[in-house]
Amino acid sequence: MDWDRLRIFHIVADAGSFSHASEEINTSQSAISRQISNLEYEVGIPLFHRHPRGLILTEQGELLYKRTRNIVDIIKDAEFELIDSKERPSGDLSVTTTVGLGTNWLTPRLRDFTSRFPEINLELRLTDAELDVGMREADIAIRFHKPQQLDLIQRKLFTVHFHLYASPDYLDEFGTPSKASDLKNHKIVTYGRAPDYLKEINWLEKITKEYKIKPILKIGNIKGLHMAVSNSIGIAMLPDYLIGQDDSLIRISFNEKLPEIDTYLTYAEERRNSKRIAVFREFIVEKGKEWSF
Repeated sequence: MDWDRLRIFHIVADAGSFSHASEEINTSQSAISRQISNLEYEVGIPLFHRHPRGLILTEQGELLYKRTRNIVDIIKDAEFELIDSKERPSGDLSVTTTVGLGTNWLTPRLRDFTSRFPEINLELRLTDAELDVGMREADIAIRFHKPQQLDLIQRKLFTVHFHLYASPDYLDEFGTPSKASDLKNHKIVTYGRAPDYLKEINWLEKITKEYKIKPILKIGNIKGLHMAVSNSIGIAMLPDYLIGQDDSLIRISFNEKLPEIDTYLTYAEERRNSKRIAVFREFIVEKGKEWSF
């Protein structure tokens, strides 16, 4: 079986369409479609159901995907190690974290890294969905919880603290709550449908249920919550790092324990000897020591 066709097959299966696969590997859709057609001809069976909205693996396609996933990962690891064998760290390095942390904390600190290691092609994949580093969806992840997988290396970076925030205009109009029960008389903005790993920080969602408060707005994105508070829509729970030195918002102090979560850098055990990962790990640990939020 042709390796390049198999590689393209996995990329298309993960992407769900020729167009998304084309964007990922910077190859024309026609070239990708031709590779898939040639592979299907080679194995003698269709591997995808074609639909107007994309591609779905056939039963035989699912079988091929599962049986060859490990082979693809082994070859990717070999390619990764060969590039890392050079004296200077170079090549592609993908890092995933949440939109909020990646936009507001990580990105502003990357100038030092890109200056030190210009040969590394760094890509940030910012999403509140968790990409699987064990399945090579990214090389490194910065996560708001301790990974449970035994085949992942992890390093605690810092603790993220959360507080209630509101704008001065909002508090001038509605007053400042001093305890949780006071929130019954306020406009509450919650995270809404938080991913499982963020359930712990959705304190306001629990409070609204406890005191039978109807949130005025639900937003499934930290940046959206920040904008809602900044525009005086209501009170929301925000991570302190998002506020930083922003003195346009006011922290509301409660005599209650509010959420805090430990943040971890994690990557696959098979990548433990990677120079690219090593230099990024050292860089992030160094920056993490400056954490003051």
